[in-house]
Amino acid sequence: MTSIATVVYVMIASPSDVSEARDAVYAALGRWNEANTASRGVVLVPLRWETGTVPVLGDHPQAIINRQLLKRSDVVIALFGSRLGAATGSALSGTAEEIELAVAGGKPVHLYFSTAPHPNDVDPLQLVALADFRRDLEGRGLYGTFGSAIELTAHVWQALEHDISQLDPVAVDRAGTARVDLLVQQGSERTSESDARGRLRTRNHKWIDIINRGDADAEGLEVEPAVDGVFLGGSERPRTLHAGQSQRFPYELSLAASDALRVRVSWEEDGQRVTREFDA
Repeated sequence: MTSIATVVYVMIASPSDVSEARDAVYAALGRWNEANTASRGVVLVPLRWETGTVPVLGDHPQAIINRQLLKRSDVVIALFGSRLGAATGSALSGTAEEIELAVAGGKPVHLYFSTAPHPNDVDPLQLVALADFRRDLEGRGLYGTFGSAIELTAHVWQALEHDISQLDPVAVDRAGTARVDLLVQQGSERTSESDARGRLRTRNHKWIDIINRGDADAEGLEVEPAVDGVFLGGSERPRTLHAGQSQRFPYELSLAASDALRVRVSWEEDGQRVTREFDA
């Protein structure tokens, strides 16, 4: 069956050292399409140089990428790990040039810096260049961080939900009625810290993000574990989860808990109490 959809082109920009993160964003766009395109009339098309460029001579490689990908894009997702990238002649790096051109063109640009440990063969000069670039950005807007592919996926979904509502509000809900549309995703980050004796300890922080992808507020939102052995923090009181926003809840698992994490979420919508269970 054919249908009409609004197409949003999403460019994935990054240096060469974050291939896993690039693949995670690519996969996240595909999963978003599977879950939302049929009901919401929006399809996200990823653009990345590995598969979206046509080999051609006669110009600087970055200029070719700009013409073939950046010019077509509606949104740019930019990722950094431990490298800024090679200079292009007109910018500090190819990714930096893509960011500058996108901002100048009025396109939404979402930047995320990896907090994962650097590889053993990291280039110290690239680390310094990246730190300087990141510092320069602090007065120009907001950027995010990610410690895992799961966490990055949640960030990307949240950012794109915001962009879709801005780019084409009609396409967000073809029925024309405001509704709550929740997404529940896990995230985790491993950190190292010293104890009172100076010994290095590693801690694994886990959480779930509840994202309201709809265009109506979820009033009186309550969250509780739907399986035994899960301790969910921050869920003691009802709250309002506004449209386009997210709420984070840290959690811990007991030794007897199963591997599957399932939560029960309830909220007020159209004067009625709605309760659903989600696999995180």
